[in-house]
Amino acid sequence: MTLVHRLTVDGRDYFLPDPVTELKQQVLDAIRAGGGYVNIPPLRGGPGIDILFSPGMPVTWSQIDVGGDLSDRDDNRAGGGTGDEIVL
Repeated sequence: MTLVHRLTVDGRDYFLPDPVTELKQQVLDAIRAGGGYVNIPPLRGGPGIDILFSPGMPVTWSQIDVGGDLSDRDDNRAGGGTGDEIVL
């Protein structure tokens, strides 16, 4: 199974490479600080993009299965993805 991470910020989607744990923490830190820029890395090569995160901005993280055998899918993830919504 191949997973791609999707970050949705204010209705715009950004597809991210693994791992995203540190990036999630950077976003949370920026929001908790009252706002700040976080560099979002590209899925494939390039400089990425700086996004200004601020409190109240809708941010959703999700994982998308982009390949693999359907029998590998966990029954608890019948929709093919999981999401964590962060709104502070």
